Amino acid sequence: MPTITVTRDILYQRLGKVFTNEDFEDECFDFGIELDDVVEENNAVKFKIDIPANRYDLLCVEGLSRAMNVFRGRSAVPKFTVLQGPEKMNVDDSVSEIRPYCVAAVLRDMKFTEEIYNSFILLQDKLHQNIGRERSLVSIGTHDLDTIQGPFTYQALPPESIKFQALNQETVMTAPEMFNKFRQTYLKPYLQIIEEKPLYPLITDANGIVLSLPPIINGEHSKITLNTRNVFIEVTACDRAKCRIVIDTICAMFSEYCSTPFTCESVEVTSSAGKVLTPPMKYRTMECNAMALCTKGGIPDLDAAAVANHLTKMFLPCSILEMSLEPFV
Repeated sequence: MPTITVTRDILYQRLGKVFTNEDFEDECFDFGIELDDVVEENNAVKFKIDIPANRYDLLCVEGLSRAMNVFRGRSAVPKFTVLQGPEKMNVDDSVSEIRPYCVAAVLRDMKFTEEIYNSFILLQDKLHQNIGRERSLVSIGTHDLDTIQGPFTYQALPPESIKFQALNQETVMTAPEMFNKFRQTYLKPYLQIIEEKPLYPLITDANGIVLSLPPIINGEHSKITLNTRNVFIEVTACDRAKCRIVIDTICAMFSEYCSTPFTCESVEVTSSAGKVLTPPMKYRTMECNAMALCTKGGIPDLDAAAVANHLTKMFLPCSILEMSLEPFV
């Protein structure tokens, strides 16, 4: 079960209410999460909250507060929209035996503050640690789109031929030189993911500028700053489903800061398997019998209206079919 750390005052501001610690602990219990600890760091009170392992949407203060506000009836479930954008990503067959899947998206006209920036970075770290299995299955790269130019290319090259200035590094290095240097840093555990491969995965732009060497490090050239307005997100993976979950999660969490909230732009990803627009951000509807659902769930006393209300509170918008009185999800 992952644990996230959020600043109490920021969370309370987003929830629109100031709680006592005891009241907030009760609120967490009702919602299905656990307030694990309350600490003071850097002159601010922080909450450490245990999150269910399959709720990737709760791994940042944006997602947590949004879901709790829906649960408390303070806000409605937002409607996410994917607009077709101009950017393209070409996936070369050379990555097929290394890290075969790649998806991308654009968050257009975002406004970063230091608080939003830190949350943006922390969500990526949490996704890397959990669904990404310490980057072995999924890794994320985020870039200032205004510093690079599409179309983008995802390919695999011999390590000696890869040469660029890595994030927060002062000099240009080859991939083997980077790996030797990174053995003394926090990146050491990730090196073994691709180190023994004959080719290393690489994402570049139309001018050959390196965006990232996944799953190790991004390039310095396209790094995100507080002045970034347009964000290019790329996710590479060994698992197609997890790849799509991660890109959907990032877009869902941070598209609220775009000039048109809850809207992102798709990227056309082309591979030998064909063309696809990502992120998928697909909605799925289901019809179910309220009585059967309650019986199987061990709560037979609920009627259809109560079922619909409870599902909506848990971020599953639900209505009742007029004729059959069965909830439509």
